[in-house]
Amino acid sequence: MFLRGRPVTMYMPKDQVDSYNLEAKVELPTKRLKLEWVYGYRGRDCRNNLYLLPTGETVYFIASVVVLYNVEEQLQRHYAGHNDDRQYKGKFVDPARRVTQHFLPKQQLPPHVRIWDSVTLNTLHVIGIGFFDRAVTCIAFSKSNGGSNLCAVDDSNDHVLSVWDWQKEERLADVKCSNEAVFAADFHPTDTNIIVTCGKSHLYFWTLEGSSLIKKQGLFEYGWFTMLVVFSLCLGTNRISYAVQGAHEGGIFALCMLRDGTLVSGGGKDRKLISWDGNYQKLHKTEIPEQFGPIRTVAEGKAQSSGFHPSGSVVAVGTLTGRWFVFDTETKDLVTVHTDGNEQLSVMRYSPDGNFLAIGSHDNCIYIYGVSDNGRKYTRVGKCSGHSSFITHLDWSFLVSNSGDYEILYWVPSACKQVVSVETTRDIEWATYTCTLGFHVFGVWPEGSDGTDINAASRAHEKKLLSTGDDFGKVHLFSYPCSQFRAPSHVYSGHSSHVTNVDFLCDDSHLVSTGGKDTSIMQWRVV
Repeated sequence: MFLRGRPVTMYMPKDQVDSYNLEAKVELPTKRLKLEWVYGYRGRDCRNNLYLLPTGETVYFIASVVVLYNVEEQLQRHYAGHNDDRQYKGKFVDPARRVTQHFLPKQQLPPHVRIWDSVTLNTLHVIGIGFFDRAVTCIAFSKSNGGSNLCAVDDSNDHVLSVWDWQKEERLADVKCSNEAVFAADFHPTDTNIIVTCGKSHLYFWTLEGSSLIKKQGLFEYGWFTMLVVFSLCLGTNRISYAVQGAHEGGIFALCMLRDGTLVSGGGKDRKLISWDGNYQKLHKTEIPEQFGPIRTVAEGKAQSSGFHPSGSVVAVGTLTGRWFVFDTETKDLVTVHTDGNEQLSVMRYSPDGNFLAIGSHDNCIYIYGVSDNGRKYTRVGKCSGHSSFITHLDWSFLVSNSGDYEILYWVPSACKQVVSVETTRDIEWATYTCTLGFHVFGVWPEGSDGTDINAASRAHEKKLLSTGDDFGKVHLFSYPCSQFRAPSHVYSGHSSHVTNVDFLCDDSHLVSTGGKDTSIMQWRVV
């Protein structure tokens, strides 16, 4: 096969030389994947995207999946009508109706808004295809007329505000909102014709008159010191009625007005929740423990790769700086730390018997360590040099490696020597198959691939299934071996950006996939 014009040579096992037919058809696997659980929540750049349904389900999104999570029963349902990142979720009109926005990459539908039923998960309406630019960042239903109207703000340079009769899929009005980022939009609670938007350095009140939106600007006083602002939309003017200085340390990320008039504010940096009475005096204050805050790093430099010892007692973690760490999986204590080069360590792989650890680096070398004491002692054996590009994948029995320039090399790990004999390597039964290049897996590559489209592969332990993750957010399930060009596969969506890794659990009951930019982990049941 060829990738980017470069030949990739693979040798078939001896027992297939006489019987192999390049035109033979490969059957789809009889088993399939069903999305069972989604780990993660998109909170880094979104607002107003966590809601509680009357059914007790919590609704939020991550990657291209909207999650309906029943905390008491520990069950998830998933709405997968989208196929890329959502940046915002609007409020619900009634217990059954939800609205989500859609932000799509090239070769997909343009940004749009989907109204769907949270009971059946059926899509009711799709609006705005061809109108919204880049993404939809804010959406809200009207309140005084049963939610018949919908307002939305897109992510164009002018951040266009539009109002829709979503049941008729008809746009009622639109206007350029602001050149600055718009963070929120909402209808007046008793007047369908009044909308408020706010964002960077601005607060606007809009009145819907026919097909036009008339703007009034909110005026800030003492803006340099303003930390918390409360407006009375029903009776007040566009002047600030009250300001509380120093309410939090750093930015305030959330405000919530309770039904009894209590205001709850949340700060980002100080991890504090503070409740305020009607006179804006502090009632209660609590600090969220650090372990419930952002994800913490455990090593110098960002973690890039990991591998479990066969016993499960320790895990090795490689970083972007050439350092790698071994941690006790029970106590989380640091067992040992080593440094090999100063480049990214892209793969950490223990041998099946646990006596060796192979480390693939972006300095084009594979570092081999002898392992003893159940994964607690490490002695460097040497390094395997021979690749002309960075290491991407490793598998054991002997040792096989793939690199960034599509090389497939074989090694004797105990001696760090390259094996060049075809007769020695062509019939090896590999303990794992995570390499994306090889005779048993070359059928996963689509026609016209540039060699970087497939990021990860994993063969099931029963050796009948093969899964891959690609740059298009898809998880594929193939029959194994996959030794025919353009082999068919079951294709599953969920991730919104490139899938960085896939792996079967030890009993092949589930597959786990990890996303890149969408920062999600998805658990698929094999059915």
